[in-house]
Order: sequence, then structure tokens, then C-alpha cells
Amino acid sequence: MNDRIVKRVEFKAPISRVWRALTDYREFGQWFRVKLDSPFIPGQISRGQITYPGYEHLKWQAIVQKMEPERLFSFTWHHSLAPDADITKEPTTLVEFRLEKIPAGTLLTLTESGFENLPHDVGLEAFRRNDGGWTEQMKNIENYVAQNS
Repeated sequence: MNDRIVKRVEFKAPISRVWRALTDYREFGQWFRVKLDSPFIPGQISRGQITYPGYEHLKWQAIVQKMEPERLFSFTWHHSLAPDADITKEPTTLVEFRLEKIPAGTLLTLTESGFENLPHDVGLEAFRRNDGGWTEQMKNIENYVAQNS
């Protein structure tokens, strides 16, 4: 099994704009399709309701790890599809968004790692599901930033 997902997208927008799309909980919610209860705060659980069609029965739970302004935003999340799963009791993976200035604007690199820490069958399915999901989400944030700059 692969142990990490890596996706990249280039934006013709300044780092500050991409950073805001990633870390403002309302903007994140628009492109990611989740209604979050409150702003992201490092060390705290972010909660909300998934609004993505077909997944509306799931709750969003992530523990914000780092927010290094205009450089790194990261969180851990679980992979249980149970509607009442508790992130404090489930194995998690780490999602990192890294920003770099490039001549055209901003390079965003998404990395999700830690699949090897999940039970084998859960890890295989989570990797498959998230690999495709992150491809779609990177298109979503790219379109969102282009339309809201």
C-alpha cells in the first residue's frame, strides 16, 4: 500500500489569497463542501457537517495541527464512515497544505500521510477514496480561488 497522497496545483493568485481559502473556515467550507461550526484553531477539534452530495450523513471532525501563516496548514482526521465516530478514539492520517511563491503566483502542495497506521483494510480503502477525493478537491479550490479573487 502507498503511504502518502501528494497533489499539486498552481494558482495565478498571491499566497495570501490561497492561504485565506485554506484557513478561513467559511471559505474552506465553500470549496470543500462542509459547514464548519467555528474557525480553525491549532490544537483544537474542528467540527461540522459534510455537505458534499452523498456524504451529508457524515460529520466533519479534524484536529488542527499547525497554522504557520502563508506557509503550512495541517490537520489530522479519521476515516470511519460511521456517522457518530469520535476522532479522539479513531486512528488518523495527517493532511498538510504547503504554500510556496512561484513566478506565476502560488504553488499548493497537498500531502496526506499515515495510511500505514490504519488497520490494513481501512487503510487501503481510505487511500483509494482519498486519492480520488483530493484530485477533485484540488480542482475545487483552484476554481474557488479563480472565481473569488
